[in-house]
Amino acid sequence: MKTMLQVALDIENLNRAVQIAKESVKGGADWIEAGTPLIKSEGMNTIRVLRRIFPKKVIVADMKTADVGRFETEMAAKSGADVICVLGTADDDTIKESVKAGKQYGVKIMVDLLGVNDRVKRAKEVEKIGVDYVCIHTSIDEQMRGKISFTDLKNVSKNVNIPVAVAGGINSENVLPALKSGADIIIVGGAITKEENVTIATRRIKKAIKEKRIVKSKIKKYTEKDLYKVFLKVSTPNISDAMHRKGAMTGIKGLKKGYKMVGTALTVKTMDGDWAKTVEAIEKAKKGDVIVIDAGSGNTAVWGELASWSCRMKKISGVVVDGAVRDIDNIIKMDFPVFSRNISSAAGEPKGYGEIGTEIVCGGQKVRNDDWVVGDDSGVVVVPKESAVEIGNRALDVMEKENRIREEIKRGSVLSVVMELEKWEKV
Repeated sequence: MKTMLQVALDIENLNRAVQIAKESVKGGADWIEAGTPLIKSEGMNTIRVLRRIFPKKVIVADMKTADVGRFETEMAAKSGADVICVLGTADDDTIKESVKAGKQYGVKIMVDLLGVNDRVKRAKEVEKIGVDYVCIHTSIDEQMRGKISFTDLKNVSKNVNIPVAVAGGINSENVLPALKSGADIIIVGGAITKEENVTIATRRIKKAIKEKRIVKSKIKKYTEKDLYKVFLKVSTPNISDAMHRKGAMTGIKGLKKGYKMVGTALTVKTMDGDWAKTVEAIEKAKKGDVIVIDAGSGNTAVWGELASWSCRMKKISGVVVDGAVRDIDNIIKMDFPVFSRNISSAAGEPKGYGEIGTEIVCGGQKVRNDDWVVGDDSGVVVVPKESAVEIGNRALDVMEKENRIREEIKRGSVLSVVMELEKWEKV
């Protein structure tokens, strides 16, 4: 079959989904998918509306049916769907009932192999049952951990005689390997729906499909080696949102506006006014580190200009002090990122109490060596090292979704209308 581009509308608001669908069709989208979140949010009316607006387009209902196959297939088919998605983890009888209902109502059945351990085996089984398509799907949560692979796609496509779809993290940069791995249907969500200009984004994907080449994408998922670039791109509010409003230090702010600080933590525990360990930490810090100091929220300076110059010469990314700093006029002139709770002219003595590299609490947040620390005008956030890839990708997701919402506001709407806030207020 001709390679199809399916745009996945995984959005909770129907009005926004319709507008994005219109723009994507203008860019060349072949199939329009009512995503599972959209169906759960807006019900079968989603399918009816899409069918009415796009009478000549293939409408996919991503029902992710796990039970009552006949009933859900009939419901979606009567609403106007052409293709209905059933989970591969569903019982064989559920899939059989979906296939029977599909034949009765003239619709196709796609089995989503999300969560299936042996995808080749299951693909062969559902093909025998009579489904029309199978889909190799990398879940959103897997994508956030940087996992996107086409191995299963290649293996399944070699072992079945029905068209194979691929979904999850697809953009114009990885369409080519997806095609080479046997994909007949390219399902794209965020790389289209989160773009400010959906039409251009869709054309970019179509170009990659048509010309069978890599085309640079603005929206993609990243791995551990890219974390510095990721955290440099997003804001601390993006990161806090990605962490479910956690991770933000309280009472800590930059000495001036315009700082952007990203790095892995080297922690210091000291007493109010005791600056010995804070300065000694500079010797131990690596290029790109952020020195994070717990000075007991004190009012006697444990940091100043000369320590900042030492960091600058070692290419340390910045310093965070839950305590006091001084010499701020000179630190500001040298443009070295310093975030602190307090400012004081008076410094204490280098007594040497404390530790370097131990777990500390700074700004109310637990910080360990090698946790990621990001600072900007909104404050400082801490990202646990073991979940940094996931949080980085989720922060990008937050930023990208906000970019699309901003575009819709600029077109003449307001935030409450775009988000349909009144509709979603707690009953």
